[in-house]
Amino acid sequence: MNIPLNKKIYFASDQHFGAPTPEKSFPREQKFVAWLDLIKKDAEVLFLLGDLFDFWFEYKTVVPKGFIRVLGKLAELRDSGIQIYFFVGNHDLWMYDYFERELNIPVYHTPQEFTFNNKLFLIGHGDGLGPGDKGYKRMKKVFTNPFSKWLFRWLHPDLGVRLAQYLSVKNKLISGAEDVKYLGEENEWLVQYSKMKLQSKRYDYFVFGHRHLPLEITLSETAKYFNLGDWIHYFTYGIFDGATFELKKFTDQ
Repeated sequence: MNIPLNKKIYFASDQHFGAPTPEKSFPREQKFVAWLDLIKKDAEVLFLLGDLFDFWFEYKTVVPKGFIRVLGKLAELRDSGIQIYFFVGNHDLWMYDYFERELNIPVYHTPQEFTFNNKLFLIGHGDGLGPGDKGYKRMKKVFTNPFSKWLFRWLHPDLGVRLAQYLSVKNKLISGAEDVKYLGEENEWLVQYSKMKLQSKRYDYFVFGHRHLPLEITLSETAKYFNLGDWIHYFTYGIFDGATFELKKFTDQ
């Protein structure tokens, strides 16, 4: 895809709406909606790289209550012609086809390649990639197992959602409580994953979420790794103008 003149591609991740409670996350939801309203004027594409919600599960006829302002604004952007891509994170990995059917937003469960203005991107949430993180990887296999999902679906939504929200906040493997510390380039699993991918293919940009830290790391003369940060502490996002990629901080002043 070639980006039209004066248009941009935006990236955001890890909003975790609903945590630690819907009431406490509501101001962050309002701030994110204000950002969506701001980028509407020049956005060609919007990438949401996972954990938009602190918990999400789609029953056959039920989705979690709330978040209507965010969902409505995404529908408005999509209806205006802005392309939106959604990547599930470790908190909303039980997302299926609701976004596709209701909002016409494609949903991806694995990293994907995109080419914009001859720049090759590898984009994803980032959980479970690279070496290490074995505890989470084991847990993810359990959570994504069809039998586990089938069992959870039999819980009444009032019970299932309440239980999942509690675990999402309290369980460190799920909540990502350790994901807010910079480990050093040699210990950053997503950096190691990106370097491994560069051994077999030339990329220009690796863009991920999950780590909750705004990071920009040069991998080679032509390749960079970016982590988008979050909308809990940093309120950072990525922007590609057709030539360069940079991280910015949103302030609603």
